[in-house]
Amino acid sequence: QVQLVESGGGLVQPGGSLRLSCAASGFIFSVYPMGWYRQAPGKQRELVATITSTGSTNYADSVKGRFTISRDNAKKMVYLQMNSLKPEDTAVYYCKRVGSEYWGKGTLVTVSS
Repeated sequence: QVQLVESGGGLVQPGGSLRLSCAASGFIFSVYPMGWYRQAPGKQRELVATITSTGSTNYADSVKGRFTISRDNAKKMVYLQMNSLKPEDTAVYYCKRVGSEYWGKGTLVTVSS
């Protein structure tokens, strides 16, 4: 069965960095686009970034220039490098197989001093 497991969240000060990881299993990872989404308290889940099977990327305007999505098809992993974090980046971050309803359980990122 499809499984997506996120890790790497935590508490970080404004201006700091975190790297999120998502381990995928149960499907042919290399052929699917993958994405990171987030949901802040009291808000709807929103797109953060996506990456195609060939490595083309797309970002929400709010994270452009600060976040980088990448993937390692051999390891079946997708990553989100987050730099220059802001308090408004605080959210639960989810990994998703784009075009499907397969989601991970999420990892909490809290940006606070």
